[in-house]
Amino acid sequence: MSSVYRCPNCKTNKSRFNLIQQVSVPVKKDPNSGEIVQQYTNETLDPFHLPYTGPNLRVQCGVCGSIGEEKTFSAFGAMNMG
Repeated sequence: MSSVYRCPNCKTNKSRFNLIQQVSVPVKKDPNSGEIVQQYTNETLDPFHLPYTGPNLRVQCGVCGSIGEEKTFSAFGAMNMG
């Protein structure tokens, strides 16, 4: 998180960002009512429920609003735009 960021969309912002920390909560919902009928932990998932494998951190550009993975903003920040 201490790497230099640059927005890959607007290509000018290098200083204003929102860091979005994602927390996954595995649940089973009633298909008719939408009510949560069971909440799992990653250790107690049933065989038909895959664990979340996405990023824990996403970044939003504070200028244009674009949202993406932290590694994308970091890689774009490392590029020399000369």
